[in-house]
Amino acid sequence: MFRDLRIRNFRAFDELEVERLGRVNLIAGKNNSGKTSLLEALFLLCCAGNPHVVLNTNVVRGSDIAEGSAVPDTLWKPIFTNFDMSRTIEIGGRYESFGPLSLNVALDRPDTIAVPFDSPGRALHTEFASESALVFSFKKDSEKSVKGRIRLTSGGFQIDQPVPRPPFTAVFLSSRAGNLQEDAKCLGRLRQRKQGELVVNALRTVEPRLRSVEDNSASGVPMIWGDIGLSELVPLPMMGEGMTRIARLILAIYEAPGGVVLVDEVENGLHHSALGKVWGAISAAARQFDTQIIASTHSHECLEAAHGSLDEDDLLIHRLEAIDETIRCITLEPEVIKAMFKHDFEIR
Repeated sequence: MFRDLRIRNFRAFDELEVERLGRVNLIAGKNNSGKTSLLEALFLLCCAGNPHVVLNTNVVRGSDIAEGSAVPDTLWKPIFTNFDMSRTIEIGGRYESFGPLSLNVALDRPDTIAVPFDSPGRALHTEFASESALVFSFKKDSEKSVKGRIRLTSGGFQIDQPVPRPPFTAVFLSSRAGNLQEDAKCLGRLRQRKQGELVVNALRTVEPRLRSVEDNSASGVPMIWGDIGLSELVPLPMMGEGMTRIARLILAIYEAPGGVVLVDEVENGLHHSALGKVWGAISAAARQFDTQIIASTHSHECLEAAHGSLDEDDLLIHRLEAIDETIRCITLEPEVIKAMFKHDFEIR
């Protein structure tokens, strides 16, 4: 598990420090306070500086890949604070099993660019690399740093990477729709290990009639189906967004034993009346697979349900606030959380 986190020059964060992280961490704060940015920064670090992650829609939120030389401006600039690509992004944290982990992301501009001729006296060859590249430097404890690089060419993105092996598995659950086929494959792996009841028990918190779930391709596309006592199985998405959300949360925890699950807007699709039981299922799965949960939320009911369902030592709430035009993290310890809910203080 991560014990702390620091971020510099990434998106809205000029400098942010989270001094303490626990088993389950909820990130609160107003709109545009940086909740999703914190998750994205941590995901980059968990992936050992894999340049592919910068192109992932979980990190570049809703940004279409532009064409030509505009890509560095539209795709790269937004991940730097104040769009200043002259500064280095620094992300680091202390992981319980591996010690300090760090990632630096910097723009590299070569002094010269080679533009070859096709042959003597003929036109210039047009397929040349762009003038700049992003360089990712990942370091684990006292080991030598590993560097990856991504640049734009006329044929697309060129990624040069030694492919460092991430020290643990991390899963990012976006606030947007996921992949039904991947859900089914993941359930298949869980059922192969005879642990499918983990998902069933969690889903019963919303649908008590549920008897079993299956990864089925009868419709032509693999997806999860459920038996709720009708004459036929029912596709899980037809039972509501909340059912799919719960399944993905439990499956993500299963996919990241000893690792980290990052969730954006964890309460999406879930009715407040079910949140207590859902948090109970999440907590049990996280403990079983030794997985750390770090999730953002806008919901007071979600925070209150987590506080009421989890052991005090398992939950930390981190509130992001703008103080003197700089975003800071205020970590609420268990006794403070208890007092704030008791006296009905605003905690979101």
